[in-house]
Amino acid sequence: MTGHLEPIQYPFSPPDHLIVDPTYERLRKEPGLVRVQLPYGKPTWLATRYSDVRIVLGDPRFSRQQALGEDEPRLLAFTHRPDALLTMDPPGHTRLRKAVAKAFTMRRIDQLRPRTQQITDELLDAMERDGAPADLIASFAVAVPMMVICELLGGSYEDRDKFHHWSSIMASTRSSNYTAEDISGADTALREHLAELLETKRGRATEDLLGVLLESQQVDDDPLSDEEIVGLAWSILLAGFEITTNMMVNCAYLLLTNPDHARQLRESGDLLGPAIEELLRHVPLTVGAFFPRMALEDIELGGTLVRAGETVLPSTMSANRDESVFENPAELDFHRSSNPHLTFSYGIHHCLGAQLARMELQVAVGTLLRRFPDLRLADPERIPWREGSILRGPSALLVAW
Repeated sequence: MTGHLEPIQYPFSPPDHLIVDPTYERLRKEPGLVRVQLPYGKPTWLATRYSDVRIVLGDPRFSRQQALGEDEPRLLAFTHRPDALLTMDPPGHTRLRKAVAKAFTMRRIDQLRPRTQQITDELLDAMERDGAPADLIASFAVAVPMMVICELLGGSYEDRDKFHHWSSIMASTRSSNYTAEDISGADTALREHLAELLETKRGRATEDLLGVLLESQQVDDDPLSDEEIVGLAWSILLAGFEITTNMMVNCAYLLLTNPDHARQLRESGDLLGPAIEELLRHVPLTVGAFFPRMALEDIELGGTLVRAGETVLPSTMSANRDESVFENPAELDFHRSSNPHLTFSYGIHHCLGAQLARMELQVAVGTLLRRFPDLRLADPERIPWREGSILRGPSALLVAW
């Protein structure tokens, strides 16, 4: 059995725009796993190859829940709660996921598509009226996911600035100006706000997710508690807003810096679906891997014996660039014939909102390119990038047309 036993610092380097650190490619070619030390928690094994990452994400012998605690290897200062959907194992995870899955059926996503298109059109109308240059993030990419997630949850779009503020703080890393107390405070403030929102819906028949979950308390044999509903809303809001916004920004940036790819999409509407999948695969959305799993027994993984009680950090970013799965993985190729990327994870924690995110990206990116055929970066040499955040991408994106 092989493996690099002396921990090395992780992430390997500060984020460089949307460039994936070449260390991942080197490690995929070396036998065994590598031992890494994150900013917080104990050392952990890092899985970089596609096959190993899929095993960690999908094999029940690897537990997400058992990896929690103060010594959990993590990029962020705060520790994850054990009652969150993203941190639970079955049967608790199965129960919560079943309760909320009804909001993410293809039928529900199809129902949201016309409203998403309307939101997109109205925002682009306003951007065009205001004239160039425009910050695509402030004018468009923040608003689309926030308005859609408010439609889904039953929240108020007027609270968007609060949501954006709290979620940005919660995504901050050690290099930011925020303290652990600031991050914990943002988490508490968001949960308290969602609890207040839940109270406004009690006793009222509403078709949004919070209303439906409240109604289920009256009819289910195993009803959800208020705390569980708030936790579900918290998870959906953070994933459906902050992460989707950043993905939308990065897609726009890549298309504006790769005009030939943008031209391909303008000339062929049929290419939009595969293009979004390729952008999802290609874009390194975060500064590093997160959500480690603990081995419940001794497991051989990638040539390394992972002992029971040890954790493994699965890097989907590295897996999405694995040469054994993707031909010319560093290239952005909208004609890729096979694209089984792991951006939405795998196994029981596969992202519930994957189809919603795909729909939003298709509508937003496709409409943006059609409406503004001459869209370009207003100042390509001076693009500010996010700092002190687990997410990577521009913090502002000035465009002209």
